[in-house]
Amino acid sequence: MGDGLKERTAKGLMWGAVNNLTTQLLSALIGIVLGRLLEPAEYGMVGMLSIFSAIAGSLQESGFTAAITNLKQATQRDYNAVFWFSTFVSLTLYLVLFFSAPLIARYFHQPGLVDLSRLVFASFVVAGIGTAHAAYMFRNMMNREKAVTGFTALAGSGVVGITLALNGYSYWSLAWQQFAYICLVNVGRLYYVRWMPSMHIDLRPVRQMFGFSSKILLTNIMNQINSNILSVIFGRLFSAGAVGNYTQASKWNTMGHSLISGTIQQVAQPILASINEEEDRQLNVFRKMLRFTAFLSMPAMLGLGLIADFIVLLLGQQWTDSVSLLRILCIGGAFLPIQTLYQNLFISHGRSDTYMWSTAAQIAVQIGFILTFSQWGVTGMVAAFALMQVLWTVVWQVLAGRLTGLRFLDVLKDIVPFLLSAVGCMTIAYLAARDIRQPIVSIAVRMAVATAAYILIMKVAKVRIFDECLNYFLSLIKSRR
Repeated sequence: MGDGLKERTAKGLMWGAVNNLTTQLLSALIGIVLGRLLEPAEYGMVGMLSIFSAIAGSLQESGFTAAITNLKQATQRDYNAVFWFSTFVSLTLYLVLFFSAPLIARYFHQPGLVDLSRLVFASFVVAGIGTAHAAYMFRNMMNREKAVTGFTALAGSGVVGITLALNGYSYWSLAWQQFAYICLVNVGRLYYVRWMPSMHIDLRPVRQMFGFSSKILLTNIMNQINSNILSVIFGRLFSAGAVGNYTQASKWNTMGHSLISGTIQQVAQPILASINEEEDRQLNVFRKMLRFTAFLSMPAMLGLGLIADFIVLLLGQQWTDSVSLLRILCIGGAFLPIQTLYQNLFISHGRSDTYMWSTAAQIAVQIGFILTFSQWGVTGMVAAFALMQVLWTVVWQVLAGRLTGLRFLDVLKDIVPFLLSAVGCMTIAYLAARDIRQPIVSIAVRMAVATAAYILIMKVAKVRIFDECLNYFLSLIKSRR
C-alpha cells in the first residue's frame, strides 16, 4: 500500500473509529438510562416501526451516496439533483405512511401506533433534506466532521429522550429522541458542508446515476428488511414484551458490529474505488482491510457475547430474557463487518447488481430458515438468523473470488487465526470467572482476562496488523506532545 494511500486509509480509519466509538459509547449510556426508565413493552412499540423507518430511509437516500462516490468528478449539478430528488421522495413517503398508519396499527394489534408512527415517520422529511450533504461528507472522507456532528446530535437527542422519559412520556420519549437526532445531524451537516442547493431543478444527473444507484437502493431496502424481519415476525406472533426483549438485544448487537462496520465502511469504498484500475494493488489492499476487520470483529463481538449479562446488571431484572438472545446474535454479528467489506468491494467495482442479487438470495434463504425454526420460539428463530449470517459469508467469498480472483484459502488465512484466537480467549475468560458469584466482579474478570489473553497472543505470534495498529497510535501520541 503506497504511503499516500496508507496515510489516507489510516486517518480515515482513525476518525471513523473515533466517530463510531464515541457515538456508540454515548448511545450505550443513553440506552442504559432509558432502559432503566422504560419497560420492554414500551421499547417494543417503537421496535415494531423500525422496519418502516429503515426502508423509508433507504428510499430517500436511494443509493446516491455510493453513486456519487464512484463518480470521477462530482459537480454542483450532481449534488443539486440528489438534493431535490431526495426531498421529493421523502415528502411522498411521509404522505403514504401517514395515511397507512391505521393499517400498521391494525397489523400489530396496537392502536397506539397510529399517532406514534406519524411522529416517527416525520423524521424522513428532515433526513431527505440532508442526503446530498451526507453524500458530500462521505465522498470527501470528512470523518472528523462526521464524528463531531454525530456525537453532538446524539448528546442533544439523548437529553430530549431522557427528559421525556423522566416525565412519564413512555414510548413517546423514544420517538422524540429519534426525531431530535435527525434534526441535529442535519444542522451539523449544513454547518460543515457550506453548500446550498439552487432553485434550478435538473434531475438528469439522477437519471444518469440511477442505473447504478437503483441496485444499491434495492439492496439497502433488502438489508433493512433482513435486519428488522424478526421484529416484524415477533410483533405478529408474540407479545410487545417479547419484541422489546429482542429489540434490546438487537440494539446492543448492532452497536457492537456497526462500530466496526461503520469504521471500515467510511474508508473502504472511497479507497477501493480510487485504485479500481490496479487489480493486484486493490486485492492486496482488500486483504489487509480483511485482516484488520477480523482482528477487530472476532474478539469484540464474541467478547460482547461473553459479558451479555451486563444487560441485567445495568438495566434491571426485567431484561433477563435479552441476555441469551444477545449471546446468540453476537455470533452472527462477528461476521457482519466482514460481509460489509465484501459488499464495498463489489460496489467499488460498479457491480451493484451482484451486491443486490446476493443480498436478495440471502434474505429469501434466511426467512425460510427462520420460519423453519419457529416451533422453537423466539430463541430458536434468533439462532437460525445468526447461523445464516455466518454461513452467508462463504457465499460472498465465492462471488468475490469470481470477480477478483481472491482465493478462499487466502481468506481463511486472513480470518481463521483471529477467530480461533478470540474463541480461545473467551473460553479462558469464562473458565477464569465461572466460580465468581458477584455479577460485576465476574464481568470485570472476564473482560480483563479476555483482553489480556488476546493481546498476549497477538504479541507472541507477532501479528503484523497488531504491531502496525499499535505503532500508528503510539506515533499519534508522540506527535501530540
